[in-house]
Amino acid sequence: MKYKITPNFFSAIVILIVGSALYKQFDYETYTFEKPALAVVYGIALILSIAFMIKKSKK
Repeated sequence: MKYKITPNFFSAIVILIVGSALYKQFDYETYTFEKPALAVVYGIALILSIAFMIKKSKK
């Protein structure tokens, strides 16, 4: 079972935007998020965009 990572422009932009939003929300002094519910939504969006970049190979 091989996985092929295709550099999709849309997924890369979504990953950069959502990843930077998660990074800005995280407080390193208390190790918590400012808005936990929004962080969960951002995390799900980040995981889905990474999953869309990884596709199974047809071969």
